[in-house]
Amino acid sequence: MTTEPLQPVIRCHALYKIFGVNSDQLEKNNQGLIDPSYKKRPGVVTAVNNVSLEINRGELLVVMGLSGSGKSTLIRCLSRLIESTSGTIEIEGQNLLEMNEKELIELRRNKMGMVFQNFALLPHRTVLENIAFPLQMRGIKRAAYVERARKMIELVELGGRENSFPRELSGGQQQRVGIARSLAVEPDIWFLDEPFSALDPLIRKEMQDEFLRLQSLLKKTIAFITHDFDEALKIADRIAVMYEGNVEQVGTPEEIVLNPATDYVKKFTSDVPREKVLTAGSVMDARDGQENLSEKSVSVNARVETIAEYVLGQNNAVPVTDEHDQVIGVLHQQKVLEILFSGKSTL
Repeated sequence: MTTEPLQPVIRCHALYKIFGVNSDQLEKNNQGLIDPSYKKRPGVVTAVNNVSLEINRGELLVVMGLSGSGKSTLIRCLSRLIESTSGTIEIEGQNLLEMNEKELIELRRNKMGMVFQNFALLPHRTVLENIAFPLQMRGIKRAAYVERARKMIELVELGGRENSFPRELSGGQQQRVGIARSLAVEPDIWFLDEPFSALDPLIRKEMQDEFLRLQSLLKKTIAFITHDFDEALKIADRIAVMYEGNVEQVGTPEEIVLNPATDYVKKFTSDVPREKVLTAGSVMDARDGQENLSEKSVSVNARVETIAEYVLGQNNAVPVTDEHDQVIGVLHQQKVLEILFSGKSTL
């Protein structure tokens, strides 16, 4: 079976955002890299430093790092909410930095959705009116935008609250309205900057689950910013770890935790429980045709933490199945015990 080649939707190369200096004052080599001597100048801050990465179609890339690492500045560069100092950004092969204002507005209206930590709901408008607002700005007829807004309300499971005002909603409900509003324009690309960080822990978990449900249905191309490693592990296809404007490493959650590329990433991930990262597929054994199997199987993509209790309660090996429900390996009690209690895993 052949796999489809990855299709980068967003691609940036040698991207810089430097505050306190004009781009024409910087010396570059023929690869577009800036001479670091500018850092000696007073008042200069490098928020994004020579970043090159790609986000593939339908992929959820989490960009994470501590406060001041440059992650929010990076996402604002990728959406051109702020102007980059140097580098290239392509959206589906189009040069974002060469677009004029009209082209940029059209791209944002038709391709991009954005959700930020501040819900930014209009207090004098109802839930339905808030969600319909960007469609109104497009000049869409009332019947069409009301129908679309109602569909988004059902999608985020806020049925019955369409006539409520923001002040009458919980924090999680307000965030759902913000998500529904960004989805109303049917964006292919979704930028989310710490959308759940202002929520209480229980509501935050509910919103993460809701977000994963929506992504399983919609398959958007997403750049998601967070400083919470647990959140990144839960939702990410890949993670980009930033530090002082640099992307230290890009990889799957397993690659980031098990094979850190730099000392910073190693330190950053040192306390992450392995069961939160490892999947059944990464720790399973080859199937022995002679051994007895338990009745219930587990998915190859299931995290060890979600299946550990079941595996430890079985006397027989647990079959591991792929997306076609074919058994491709087995999981033993001993392997799970090693991960949970020794801090070691045999890959």
